[in-house]
Amino acid sequence: MTDLIDLTLAEAADLIRNRKLSPVELTDACLARIDALQGTLNAFITVMGEDVRAEARAAEEEIAAGNYRGPLHGIPIGLKDIFDVAGVRTTAGSKIWEQHIAADDSAVTRRLREAGAVIVGKLNMHEWAFGATGASSHFGPARNPWDTERITGGSSSGSGAAVAAGMCFAAMGTDTGGSIRIPASLCGITGIKPTFGRVSRAGLVPLSWSLDHAGPLTRTVRDAALVLQAIAGADPDDPSTVDEPPTDYAAALEGEPALSGVRIGVVDLSSFREAEPVVASGFNEACRVLGDLGAGLESVTIPYMEQIPGAVAAIMLPEALAFHQKRLAEHGDDYQPDVRYRLELAATYPAVTHVQAQRLRELAVRAARDEVFPKYDLLVTPATRTFATPIETADFSRGLDLIQYTNPFNLLGTPAISIPCGFTEDGLPLGLQIIGRWWDEAGVFRAAYAYEQATDWHTRRPPL
Repeated sequence: MTDLIDLTLAEAADLIRNRKLSPVELTDACLARIDALQGTLNAFITVMGEDVRAEARAAEEEIAAGNYRGPLHGIPIGLKDIFDVAGVRTTAGSKIWEQHIAADDSAVTRRLREAGAVIVGKLNMHEWAFGATGASSHFGPARNPWDTERITGGSSSGSGAAVAAGMCFAAMGTDTGGSIRIPASLCGITGIKPTFGRVSRAGLVPLSWSLDHAGPLTRTVRDAALVLQAIAGADPDDPSTVDEPPTDYAAALEGEPALSGVRIGVVDLSSFREAEPVVASGFNEACRVLGDLGAGLESVTIPYMEQIPGAVAAIMLPEALAFHQKRLAEHGDDYQPDVRYRLELAATYPAVTHVQAQRLRELAVRAARDEVFPKYDLLVTPATRTFATPIETADFSRGLDLIQYTNPFNLLGTPAISIPCGFTEDGLPLGLQIIGRWWDEAGVFRAAYAYEQATDWHTRRPPL
């Protein structure tokens, strides 16, 4: 058998379903991997220890009794330390909440447990989810498995590192300006930001109520589809969720992977800083592959693209300050310097700027709905304009660099995925971003899967 840590989630699930692999055996393999690599990667803040083994034994007994719940049953999954788990600390990567114990499970935690998943631990993150590099955490930076002196991307930094390194088979992240897709791109894995309102955020520490999304990071597109299927759906505890029935995402991948007749808009990014040459080259080659699979590609300009980054900042920063204002006044010195700077910057935004940004959001959504998506089924961009940089250079401007191509789609609220599409000469991963219409995660998954099956980037593993 392939080394257990090299299995995909879907492969491990098939073995468990057919009684060829024990959830306990799989969980022990993950815990051994965590023991071996935590000192190097710093991906976890809290490992659940014996609680994990108890959950794995319970899953094994349930399956043996004929009560198989589905493809997540017995699968070890990690949670960014922003998702509450009852009785376990939720730190949000902060000194202030170092011993903050959650009273209840988050909605995502509950749905994963209902699907039979084994929660292996809580993952490191950029403090309060307020940064794109992943380098600022009270617990120290998570490190990129492809080069441990480099950033993972953030804010779901530990999630990216843990999945790429085989410490768990999937991890949950959150994405307000790119915080799922950026670590997926920089760590060489898959990460999807679903449609705004697709996944409940109840029991998550907020960054920006108007922009926060929750979604999975996995090794493959099929794995991401399986996890999203389990966590999607309306939730009365999160009024932003919509009663839009999710498709069977994994079933949508069945059949010959092809893109014949799919119309893809290559987003004009000329209003942003130009991508690094190796990123541009990898993206152009990815577009060639999409064309060879039958897609029709042409350049498209997204209305209001130049104004969107300013609108995202004018929404995100004041909303973050609204959550942190009292805490900042009482414990300001306990914040990471870059996070404190952003919160202090937020105080300079007048209320009218926030209102204008929300109005621009409405205009941008309407224009995309009426002018862009009638012509195109999907959009594509590089996931990030650069690759993983040294941790020591992870400053405020580097974070702004990383979110350029991702945060427009937080404002629009459309589903967007990052999948591996190449490597630099130094062996650092590159990501392709595929964006779909609202609620069409299935279409995004199909295109991503077709590309994935035509290439081998997703099969590569870090040299650990």
